[in-house]
Amino acid sequence: MPISLLRRAIPLGATVAVSALLLSSCAAPSSESDGGELVWSIEGANLSAGHMDPQVSQLDVSGMVQRAVLDSLVFQEDDGSFTPWLAKEWTVSDDSTEYTFVLRDDVTFTDGEPFDAEAVKANFDRIVDPETESAQAASMLGADFYAGTEVVDDHTVKVSFTQPYAPFLQAASTPQLGFYSPAVLEESADQLKAGGPDVTVGTGPFVLTEYTPDQELVYTRNDDYAWGPHGEDAPKVETLRVEIQPEASVRTGVVQSGEADLASNIPPNLAGDLGDGITVDSIEYPGLPYSLYLNEKYGVFADEKVRQAFARGIDVDAAVDEIFFGQFPRAWSVLGSTTPGYDASLEDSWPFDAAAASALLDEAGWTERDSDGIRMKDGQRLSARWIAWTPVPDDRAALANAIQSDLKGIGFEVVREVLEPGAYNEQYGPKTFDLTDWGFSGVDPDFLRAHLHTDGFQNASQVTDPEIDALLDQAVASSDQDQRDSIYTQLQEWNAEYTAIVPLYSPSAITAVGERVSGLDYDLYGRPLFFDVSVG
Repeated sequence: MPISLLRRAIPLGATVAVSALLLSSCAAPSSESDGGELVWSIEGANLSAGHMDPQVSQLDVSGMVQRAVLDSLVFQEDDGSFTPWLAKEWTVSDDSTEYTFVLRDDVTFTDGEPFDAEAVKANFDRIVDPETESAQAASMLGADFYAGTEVVDDHTVKVSFTQPYAPFLQAASTPQLGFYSPAVLEESADQLKAGGPDVTVGTGPFVLTEYTPDQELVYTRNDDYAWGPHGEDAPKVETLRVEIQPEASVRTGVVQSGEADLASNIPPNLAGDLGDGITVDSIEYPGLPYSLYLNEKYGVFADEKVRQAFARGIDVDAAVDEIFFGQFPRAWSVLGSTTPGYDASLEDSWPFDAAAASALLDEAGWTERDSDGIRMKDGQRLSARWIAWTPVPDDRAALANAIQSDLKGIGFEVVREVLEPGAYNEQYGPKTFDLTDWGFSGVDPDFLRAHLHTDGFQNASQVTDPEIDALLDQAVASSDQDQRDSIYTQLQEWNAEYTAIVPLYSPSAITAVGERVSGLDYDLYGRPLFFDVSVG
């Protein structure tokens, strides 16, 4: 594992205790050194809710597990550069509107279908088809900018856009733009969200051979694999067994007991003192930090002073440091500190200041108080409703409690509702909420277009500003990196003042790895890669 990826160290912390009853349900990994089975414990609670298809799902876990099946045109290295994968070489037109890829001619899908230019076209056209209902992947493929994919010959394909589209290579390196067998797209595309053997079929190093929703996925080695991004052949391990275990204490416990070889999404309070032989790898996500999105079109957040008071009324530093044991840095910007274009000048620019927050609310007319101490104006309580997507980790629940307590101190009530996915979407769709929360991983800052553009598919704040739209449109169309950085600096500084999004902390992907594992690597998002892994 490259040391350069381990950006944050984990100190000793709390010891994990897990009952034998919980552990007894997990399959113990094989002890064979040649081949054998690697057991990977993940959170994975929402995969069964139609999130098995990275071309459609917006959940990171979808791409994380299906990378075992789905290869990409190019691979993004630690330094941000791109190297060949399914494409041997590529050229980009001077105006960044055309990307021409020369494909490998020795790649087959695991159902025997050839990987060729027609397969690329079929997948890309499927992603942007409105009937697919893709949001994130379609946005990464340019959405309305996507002009089409042309089959030049069997192994040459040209992807065109109606305007310059600088982020495309980065997008083309992700599992969201990975490739399914054309036979699957023709015969079973409607089953991809649910996924399963004979449906989730790609060219990857593994084949999905078993899937029990909410319990486990079993991937079996693709013995014919010979086209890894760094020349890798078929994986060393024969079986990759993915156990779905939403409880963090269970995930840490199975690694401690040896019933799993590695576990992902370990919270900081459980990452320390896991025992001899267990390595903890922590990689800070690039992208949009875990944040609160203030809906300016629905309730009290229509007033900029109220939004600003909300942000200044939260003691983010104290809460983040205490709850995350100093492992996750407090965020100051809508770009995380490891994201290209991050504006470090915003650090310490809007510290906790209850007096300033109170003054802003006074200026906004919220000067009266009810019997609970909540501010009033024109007979209305200063109250905001926060909807959250289940499951909510304990640390984020604790952070929410701290936020509610801080804001109550200045007379601002926050009512939080933790909702099942269906109930959440019923409110998220029509935007009938005051605020919601999430983080979003991404290497190219173009993800801000999805969150801040009037037409952005994740514009939970309902920002509608022609000037902001113009900046986002300029950034995505520019091939001049200095110009793009300048634009993203403007956008970060705008949000710090306007307060559409309140960034809280930059999370890390924390993985606990048992002593049997060697050769484990990670992508830029901290997601495990299993090309060279062996157990023994």
